[in-house]
Amino acid sequence: MDNIIITGTEGFVGTLLTHFIQQKYPASRLSLRDRDWCRHLPQKGKAIIHLAGKAHDTSNTSSPEDYFKVNRDLTIALFDQFLKSEIHDFFYFSSVKAVADTVESQLIEDVIGVPITPYGQSKLQAEQYLQAQPLPAGKRLFIIRPCMIHGPGNKGNLNLLYQIVKKGLPWPLASFHNQRSFLGIDNLNYLIEKILSNLNVPSGIYNFADDDPLSTNELVTIIAHSLHKTPRLVHVSPRLIQSIVRIGDYIPLPLNSERLKKLTESYVVSNDKVKKALGIDRLPVTAREGLHKTIASFNSISSSVFL
Repeated sequence: MDNIIITGTEGFVGTLLTHFIQQKYPASRLSLRDRDWCRHLPQKGKAIIHLAGKAHDTSNTSSPEDYFKVNRDLTIALFDQFLKSEIHDFFYFSSVKAVADTVESQLIEDVIGVPITPYGQSKLQAEQYLQAQPLPAGKRLFIIRPCMIHGPGNKGNLNLLYQIVKKGLPWPLASFHNQRSFLGIDNLNYLIEKILSNLNVPSGIYNFADDDPLSTNELVTIIAHSLHKTPRLVHVSPRLIQSIVRIGDYIPLPLNSERLKKLTESYVVSNDKVKKALGIDRLPVTAREGLHKTIASFNSISSSVFL
């Protein structure tokens, strides 16, 4: 009965979370790419952790229908099977982008969702369906909204920053002042395990984020120091940068308007609700410690190429 069923185990989050869970519980992988996945879904177990989904495509090449088929429709189908089963808990990994593409001050769970992208809209519609269904006695539903997750094997904007600093290139966006929340994989694993093991945590929506936000300039500095380099922070007019990156919206360049927004906007996420539910004051790994660990894994991968 303690079996944990996990979807989306091939991504970097799924790989690391599955490895962590397997050290504490029997765990099985469920591929929703298999048309017969319903037949392979166990009818008894402790929890389903639903990670599978279509990630936000910053190159804007995916069709809106792709997001809704995967993020909404597959989630609904899986949840309906969960309701019929004897599995106790359902964890749906949504996203902070399900409710807010931008944040003015600090994002909390009870904000009214107004996503503007198909990615965020598909995640929110899945959330709304799950919340609208009556939960049978003994079952719990956790809608997890993580901010930007990082850890060994992470790709994307963090890796882009790493490559820029590693090559000794200047960081030209230092004039953009922001504060941004991150989520290290160690803290994500910790929170999931704590919820699984604490039957007093009520169903609900929970933001997942490290305790302290960091600026992108601080992040560049952390990467530079991990590479034993001096950070090269260059202050270019934000208006000039915004004019240049618009070219990347039409031709494939490393930087476009969407990526500029991700790298320079402020996006602070509160994790107070989940900490209160678990009765903890601080997460075990600070934002800086987690990022140092992730960057160290990039260094290791780079070094192994030459072995």
